[in-house]
Amino acid sequence: MTSQRKHLVKDFNHFITCYVCKGYLIKPTTVTECLHTFCKSCIVQHFDDSNDCPKCGIQVHETNPLEMLRLDNTLEEIIFKLVPGLREKEQQHEVQFWRSRKSKENGEDGCRSKRSRLDDDGDVGDGDYHRSDPQIAICLDCLRNNSLVGENIVRGLMKKFIRCSTRVTVGTIKKFLSLKLKLPSSYELDVLCNGEIMGKDHTMEFIYMTRWRLRGENAYPMVLEYRPRIDFG
Repeated sequence: MTSQRKHLVKDFNHFITCYVCKGYLIKPTTVTECLHTFCKSCIVQHFDDSNDCPKCGIQVHETNPLEMLRLDNTLEEIIFKLVPGLREKEQQHEVQFWRSRKSKENGEDGCRSKRSRLDDDGDVGDGDYHRSDPQIAICLDCLRNNSLVGENIVRGLMKKFIRCSTRVTVGTIKKFLSLKLKLPSSYELDVLCNGEIMGKDHTMEFIYMTRWRLRGENAYPMVLEYRPRIDFG
């Protein structure tokens, strides 16, 4: 009777490790253009600097490669079953990360304690970053006018397409822009939709339903423009 050969985890390493970090795939995310898979955080960070696949070099998307990513939950479950203790280890790392981040934010002054950021999905948000909320794609365009004071420090974003929760407010978008553009804390921006200045408490869902949807179903993503604050006083 022929005994079956026992496979070791290393026999599958070629299929379950990330080309970028060389570690086991964490939240495996596949590029739909070439079907190469990477850790979610690795590929999202890579797309901050390049639109090409890090493995084969193909251009994933001309402007917004994050649109071409898909999570592979099935592969994630397979990896967790193949590698003993990996799931628990990653859960522990995640808990430690959020604890350290919370401690850091509590040590900062009030105006910085809830700074917006792009999370691992490239989403903008506060607190829990609204990961389970309905999402909306947004294009952030710089509204250029050479007559405006401060125009020289308000510039276009290298990556102007983002995906965020529909509950995100204009105020959070302003914080995100200030961080990405490295603006002084006292610097104010206006955010506009269809040429109309939006209030800081307006959510993306409200703006889409009351301002942007009127353009028709094909007007996607929603475009928000920003510029230096104009003082009409």
